[in-house]
Amino acid sequence: MSSFSLNGPAKLSGQIPVLGSKNAALPLLAATLLTGEEVTLHNIPPIRDTTAMQEILTRMGALISTPSEDTLTVKASTISADNLPEETVRALRGSILLLGALLGRTGRAALPLPGGDIIGARPIDVHLDAFEQLGAVVTLREGLVEIDGENMKAGRVVLGELSVTATENTLLAAATLPGTTTIEMAAAEPHVAALAHLLSAMGATVEGAGTHRITITGSKKLSGAEFSNIPDMLEAGFFILLAAALGSELTVTSVPVNDLLSFFKKIDYIGVKYEMEMRDDGYADVTVSPSSLRSFSIKTLPHPGLATDLQAPFGLLATQVEGNSLIHDPMYEARFRYIHELQKMGAKAVICDPHRVIITGPSKLSGKRIPSLDIRAGATLMMAGLLATGNTIIEEAEIIERGYARLPERLRAIGADINVIAS
Repeated sequence: MSSFSLNGPAKLSGQIPVLGSKNAALPLLAATLLTGEEVTLHNIPPIRDTTAMQEILTRMGALISTPSEDTLTVKASTISADNLPEETVRALRGSILLLGALLGRTGRAALPLPGGDIIGARPIDVHLDAFEQLGAVVTLREGLVEIDGENMKAGRVVLGELSVTATENTLLAAATLPGTTTIEMAAAEPHVAALAHLLSAMGATVEGAGTHRITITGSKKLSGAEFSNIPDMLEAGFFILLAAALGSELTVTSVPVNDLLSFFKKIDYIGVKYEMEMRDDGYADVTVSPSSLRSFSIKTLPHPGLATDLQAPFGLLATQVEGNSLIHDPMYEARFRYIHELQKMGAKAVICDPHRVIITGPSKLSGKRIPSLDIRAGATLMMAGLLATGNTIIEEAEIIERGYARLPERLRAIGADINVIAS
């Protein structure tokens, strides 16, 4: 596996764009299976996870063309799940969305159980329960889930938790069911709304996306469509916190401000200085300036709360402010593995329990050789490498590339000293 080599401390300047949302791209790609007509998707980030999903779709029979790096056209005239690349499916957590897509298209689904990042237990019980509430019959075998959806009917689904992918899977499965399905306890994340908008463009009628109660009236035959993916709010937050931690003046473009209300509320409290210029497309260019920061506490919550995927960058920021900061992430029990790596670099932190850590700053960080761990932790440790004195090697760079497109190249463009070391 390749590695990233970073030399710090860095002083960044210039502009860096926010690309398309990873977490929206995967359900959008899954939705292309619901019709035999052509679906064109714009602003799809060229990352490992979207490439893996395209490989799976191609093996299922879809024809995919790429007019440009971030635009692709999918035509799934006929599909079959008989020849799935099992290793790819198991490695990609987002492949779970194929269950809903296959049920919506063929009435049946069979899939190896997916894996993904090791950030804690993420069972698929909520997904399977949702399908069963619509009349599906679920069978679990060793490492395999099989679903018979021939008798599925539109109805009321109460999700067991505010699960993003379970909400998306239910939308996919219900998109072709005649009648109206109501999803209670639905996740309200922007990527759920993006999927809802695509399904509406394909012929379903979706109301309430962005709230915890969504209704979808299905259409037995869905049509092709053209759709632009939303900017990645997690990438936007990452770059803003990177500039704040490094004391750099940096402009982050295409920021989906309305998806980051809790985030901006928190950085306002911390003292991050920034100017925001709203654009005609509803997004903003945000310029961060060197700031005098204060310690803070955060708690991650389902949207519109602070996203768990931004917790680690806040943890890195906490190493650079005066005093004690409390990070509370109740969602996953393995999210704080990156803290051990920051401690090796010189950070002062106490992990209170699997969901809380107290970080005391400011700390001078020194470069080390460290693993990526998971997508968000890996990117955060890259932030640490840019902040630290000396050389930092981030191993297993492919993990980071699952969620961030051309990150070394984009960071070099704003002044970072970073190189890719091929394995």
